[in-house]
Amino acid sequence: MSSYSETLAYLYSRLPMFSKIGNSAIKKDLTNTLKLCEFLGNPQNQFKSIHIAGTNGKGSTSNMLSAILQTSGYKTGLYTSPHLLDFRERIRINGEMIPEEEVVRFVKKNKEFIEDLKPSFFEVTVAMAFLHFAEQNADIAVIETGLGGRLDSTNVIHPILSVITNISLDHTSLLGNTLEAIAYEKAGIIKKDTPVVISEKAEATSPVFLEKAASTQSKVIFASDQWEVKTFDKTGEDLLLEAGRIPGKNTGTPKINDSPLKIRLDLPGIYQTKNVKGVLSSIDELRLQGFTIPEQDLLYALSHVKELTGLRARWQTLSNDPLIICDTGHNEAGWTEVLLNINQTPYRKLHMVIGIMRDKNSDKLLSIFPSEATYYFCNADFERALPAKELMEQASLKNLSGKPYPDVLSALDAAIKNAQPQDLIFIGGSTFIVAEALKRFV
Repeated sequence: MSSYSETLAYLYSRLPMFSKIGNSAIKKDLTNTLKLCEFLGNPQNQFKSIHIAGTNGKGSTSNMLSAILQTSGYKTGLYTSPHLLDFRERIRINGEMIPEEEVVRFVKKNKEFIEDLKPSFFEVTVAMAFLHFAEQNADIAVIETGLGGRLDSTNVIHPILSVITNISLDHTSLLGNTLEAIAYEKAGIIKKDTPVVISEKAEATSPVFLEKAASTQSKVIFASDQWEVKTFDKTGEDLLLEAGRIPGKNTGTPKINDSPLKIRLDLPGIYQTKNVKGVLSSIDELRLQGFTIPEQDLLYALSHVKELTGLRARWQTLSNDPLIICDTGHNEAGWTEVLLNINQTPYRKLHMVIGIMRDKNSDKLLSIFPSEATYYFCNADFERALPAKELMEQASLKNLSGKPYPDVLSALDAAIKNAQPQDLIFIGGSTFIVAEALKRFV
């Protein structure tokens, strides 16, 4: 394995990946990750960290916090998953992906131990990220969970702050089929004497978080109780927001300017208003812990998230002729938010390039898809994807019309060929559909 491509081929072929094969790739305990980290010298203990879990919004929240911290002068690691085009997107410092030679060196040096341990793909990438952040002397790292929280491989860290974004039904076969059960798994990232920010307060899940936090003596901050965020304009790739503190709900926060913040966010999905609340409450907590984060740095970072961290595919415009937009929303709650954005986008006719995974609730998803659209059904190129023909057959039962295509790019080409001026082509249903479509635009 002397080259980067050979190293990736080894990782993909030898290690079980959830994205490709589903639940059988998940190791339901932290044993392998702990053994890997111990073998590497426990790098996860050599830098400060922020741990982020949630059903939707954790990727956007992670990238926003990373952008703010690095703008304020902190050397900031960022671990997210899955990647879209390059494996190295998962592991960044100040927006820079881990070098190819570092990936090669890690695998070559530790291959024998990996072969003996037989960890999952995710367990290896988590350990690789921790070692990279430690070796590069990161001041702090923002760590996004993969699935759940309690038994997620990232849950070997001892963060200075935990953040839980949104709880909705997803991966129910692994995490439970009620909001309370899923919240219990996400609450597993709450650590002793460590504050936790909950971005959205909900009747079903709040008691779960409060009970867990009480058992760990952790301060709980419900961001939606602290902040009101209004959208007052949406221009192209930017969302213009006004964020104001809710009177009487911000006791114990830093003594800073209490006038509303005028935010230009370069992530234009309307759903980001929920994530911004969690980000702002998280910054309050970091300031209380001694981090120097000036308001001008916060505002600059939020207007340059994509540039600073490399985040893509969050209601991203890929082309204006015709208008092509993609989004990685892939469950019922995510799709509800996507449809709000579609409804606010002017178009003459809607073309949907869509694929989903076998383990998603396709019946519920298809029930909320717009019936007036023309569909181009496709599937990502691996076992976990629902075949395009099966998806089309299920969709026809919901009165959704379209044709199946052998791959994502042929579906996209057909949509582009059929689209007229003023039409909208939307690409989504799965992160992996978006990832394959992005190859057309790089």
